[in-house]
Amino acid sequence: MDTSLLNKALASKSYDKIADICDNLMLQDAAEGIDFQDEWPYEIHLLGHIYNSDTNSARFMWKKIPAAIKEARPEVVAVWKIGQKLWTRDYAGVHEAIREYSCSNEVQPIVASFAELYKKRMFELLLSAYSTISIQDAARFLGMNENDATNYVLQQGWVLDSASQMLTVKKQAVITEQKLDPSKLQRLTEYVFHLEH
Repeated sequence: MDTSLLNKALASKSYDKIADICDNLMLQDAAEGIDFQDEWPYEIHLLGHIYNSDTNSARFMWKKIPAAIKEARPEVVAVWKIGQKLWTRDYAGVHEAIREYSCSNEVQPIVASFAELYKKRMFELLLSAYSTISIQDAARFLGMNENDATNYVLQQGWVLDSASQMLTVKKQAVITEQKLDPSKLQRLTEYVFHLEH
């Protein structure tokens, strides 16, 4: 099994490519009749699908993993716990599963990168779904304690009502680029000139 492409993706922190690389390697090894089950990096493969928010593929990958591997490698089970929380949309549970996960040095950077990515995704979700939200709920979605969550969103321009402990969401300004059509500008100029004279 040639894992050089996978190792290169891990070294360059291209975690969004891991799932496709692992899928292709698995298919290639299966086509060549290579029995890879004992040495296959299941935890990395699962994390690749989780990193890409592809919970369907992660779920099917989990089902394909032999029971003996699941029993012998607790890290695979820990990764799947994150996947389960994503599958059931237990947003706060995802953060909890990440915190409880004690991973190997090889997998730790992927988990840390996913945790940061997931926090950003949850922040974007809060931006699009809420106009006001309690500090407690924001903290749960962002996987932080209430003080850290408050500081984080205040840095993003949100406003805190101390009396009600509610945060007012500051929507991001949508920047649209206007393209000037010279012919329209010319017609407008001629029209204004005609009105003035």
